[in-house]
Amino acid sequence: MITKKEKEDLEKHRNNYWILMHRYFKIILIIILAVNNIYGQESYTNYQLSPREYTLAGISIDGVVHLDHEMVIQKSGLIRGEKIAIPSDKISKAITNLWNQGLFSQVSISKEKTQGNNLFLRIKLKESPRMSRYSFSGISKSEADQLRDDLDLYSGKIISESLKMNVKKISRNYFIGKGFLKAKATISTKNDTLVNNSKIMKIDIEKGIRYKVNEIIIEGNSSLSSDKLKRLMKETKEKKWYRFYKRSMFQNSLFEQDKEKIIEKYKQIAHRDAQIVSDTIVDFDENTINIIFRIEEGNQYFIRNIEWSGNQKYSTGLLDTILGIKKGDLYDQATLDTKLFMNPNGNDISSLYMDDGYLFFQVTPVEKKIEYDSVDLEIKVYEGKQARIKKVNVNGNTKTSDHVILRDMYTHPGDLFSRDAIIRTQRQLAQNGYFDPEKLGVNPMPNPTDGTVDIDYEVVERPNDQIELSGGWGNNSLVGTLGLTFNNFSAKKLFKKGSWSPLPSGDGQRLSIRAQSSGYFFQSYNMSFTEPWLGGKKPNSFTISAFHSMQSYDRKFLFDS
Repeated sequence: MITKKEKEDLEKHRNNYWILMHRYFKIILIIILAVNNIYGQESYTNYQLSPREYTLAGISIDGVVHLDHEMVIQKSGLIRGEKIAIPSDKISKAITNLWNQGLFSQVSISKEKTQGNNLFLRIKLKESPRMSRYSFSGISKSEADQLRDDLDLYSGKIISESLKMNVKKISRNYFIGKGFLKAKATISTKNDTLVNNSKIMKIDIEKGIRYKVNEIIIEGNSSLSSDKLKRLMKETKEKKWYRFYKRSMFQNSLFEQDKEKIIEKYKQIAHRDAQIVSDTIVDFDENTINIIFRIEEGNQYFIRNIEWSGNQKYSTGLLDTILGIKKGDLYDQATLDTKLFMNPNGNDISSLYMDDGYLFFQVTPVEKKIEYDSVDLEIKVYEGKQARIKKVNVNGNTKTSDHVILRDMYTHPGDLFSRDAIIRTQRQLAQNGYFDPEKLGVNPMPNPTDGTVDIDYEVVERPNDQIELSGGWGNNSLVGTLGLTFNNFSAKKLFKKGSWSPLPSGDGQRLSIRAQSSGYFFQSYNMSFTEPWLGGKKPNSFTISAFHSMQSYDRKFLFDS
């Protein structure tokens, strides 16, 4: 009978035996791997005890189909004709250089042959598979089309692990931005049997549910109430029973825009250091989330001093008047920028200079000193030289003649550059009706060498002709009106070959034709032609019109009535 102590000693002896056997097994395994590693090394290990210097006489490439061999050699860092010692780190560096390109799945360099002191190397590569095509699953066609623009995938692109990770990241972030906070993306590939060394990529998306916002919790705010901050968030709204006009679906991209609006509002009330230091999204239930973010408002700053430097054309007093900011005012960055650069009504410092030809003018506000809650500003002015207009070009007018456009312009060769004149020109071109107002563009191209500027206007033609058609039945006869108005007609092109498409046009003239009929009893025909610029030098309008009407009475009809 074995006692408890003997049993414990026997068990302990057995455990020691297995521990010893496990150690022996690990030692044998390490020896096998070491021998295999030595066997797998390049032949250069034979020379480890006595490095020898060679001249790299030649480099051959194996396994490359789609890439230029010389480009591969250049990327390796090896140079024909250079001195190379065997063994040396140049070979390992060349392997690393090629591997880092992300173009190959296997890279090795071996000795091909030696001739005296000349060494010939062979670079053996296996190109990474390329994508022949890709597809989506789990999402709609419209979602797939939008995602394609972000992924930038195309046939022939090399498939690497980094590419897969990038596709996965972009796909997931796209749907997270749309409110699918637990979206997942899985990337799989399979061999394309029709194309050598190519794979088909499949992007499987699990969107999950789209969350709604239960509550927005704002912390750290004192200058602005939480309710006011929530009203600034136009795209992120809490779920309320009465809010039927605005969905409460969460979209991360729109939430980021709302956070920017909050910071802009703080800067408008002089909190120049305000920032959102953290934001957290937590589940409220299976369909809704709570948003918690914390604000650090920082101090509210005031203007203490404003200094001007570099201004010679205009006095400091005039610039102060136009700026309209004085000591003790809140330091509002948005207001400062508006007063310096672009006031919608044109009452800003930049307009003052640029309307007087100072195209190269620059103004830079610098926070010279910040102390407690006060800011000292220095506004640096670079006036430059006045620039004159050298050329005025119009691009995109496929129908309207150049002279029709140029006569409505307030910018002419030889004039001083004026931003106001450019704005007035754009406004006039939009009012003429020949061009799409939303696509009007202007591109001033300065020539600093001679102090001139070329102005290119970009226009897009739009149809502006009118047709009037009405009809009915009355007094046992057909009643109708047909009218055509061509607002960009060209009389001088009537007999020009190729100008009828469908009518001669481009000179800004107006041709109107109108016919009205009440059947047998009344018919009227009208035509008018207007030249808005008679003589072509001044807007003197000339109009000629003609009309013809016929009216008859049916006595029988009158008697029976």
